[in-house]
Amino acid sequence: MNKTLKIFLGIILLILLAIVLKYFKDSNSSDIIDYKTEQPFLSSVDIKIVATGKLNPEEEVEIKPQISGIVDKIYLEEGDLVQKGDLIAKIRVVPNEQALASAKSRIKTTKFTYENNKTLFQRNKALYEKGVISRQDFETSELNLNQSKENFLQARNDYQIIEQGSISVGGMANTNIVSQISGTILQIPVREGDQVIESNNFNAGTTIATVADMSKMIFEGKVDESEVANLEEGEKIKVVLGAINEMEFPAKLTFVAPKGIEENGAVQFTIKADVEVSTGYKIRAGYSANAEIEVVSKDSVMVIKESLLQFNRFTEKPFVEVQDDKGNYSARDVEIGISDGINIEILNGLELSDNIKVWNKVIDEDNLDEEGKKD
Repeated sequence: MNKTLKIFLGIILLILLAIVLKYFKDSNSSDIIDYKTEQPFLSSVDIKIVATGKLNPEEEVEIKPQISGIVDKIYLEEGDLVQKGDLIAKIRVVPNEQALASAKSRIKTTKFTYENNKTLFQRNKALYEKGVISRQDFETSELNLNQSKENFLQARNDYQIIEQGSISVGGMANTNIVSQISGTILQIPVREGDQVIESNNFNAGTTIATVADMSKMIFEGKVDESEVANLEEGEKIKVVLGAINEMEFPAKLTFVAPKGIEENGAVQFTIKADVEVSTGYKIRAGYSANAEIEVVSKDSVMVIKESLLQFNRFTEKPFVEVQDDKGNYSARDVEIGISDGINIEILNGLELSDNIKVWNKVIDEDNLDEEGKKD
């Protein structure tokens, strides 16, 4: 019995010895994982706020008619330069038949009254000169004559306005559409023959043309609520136009909205900036633009790539793995500063000569199969 037990124990020991030997053999034969390393370096770190928006003229005016009618003639085209007072279009009045008939009837009525008061005045004048009537009666007849004459002239003017849109003896006719400012015609949304409506208290009216001063441009964009606290009116920014080969123009922030607007679940604040446009570039209204607003900037500080940084899952403190003289890696806590999304500032914990492990190990291309995947 004891002999059988000894044989059994011996077999077990041999099996265990074989397992141990195989383990050490596999361990010694396995490839050593090689990691890339990178060192800290000196660089500038800039934190910027980027606001998307458009470039629009500071002064833009919509020209509207003072009377309803039909566009009879358009003298200019979109893109033309105009001066204040230049004729853009002319409106042909289409009179309302009922209003025209009413005005014509009023002319006849006021004319009858005027002629009657004229006859009475001449009669009273003769009687007054003979001393038959008092001076007061004479002056009353003279007043009635003057009032009836004024009513008759007003009735004729009303008829002419209804029929032609203006009084011929007056100044510039209401049917002439002129530019209110000097600038460039951005848009003429109507064509000859279109019907237009006058601007009044109850109707905005039809826009005949839009004129803007293209020498004064402003940027209008929006920023997120998390960034608006870093903005101050009066600071200098840069406006980048993608339509002109990413050309940068200096600008000055002039307005930050006091109230935000919720868009797609996020609160956005409107900002405006005056843009200094170079004369050598032809800027068009409505160009898409990005405003770059520098919040923090540091020069010649020690940084590492932000991808090298790791965080302790319990303390959430940042650390990196640094290689020692023997090629081993150990975790080292670091104190970080500002980041631009690519590089991050290191305030304490590293030297420029330290080798920091890159997370992804180096994979030998010979171990890749035909599809580019590791065997």
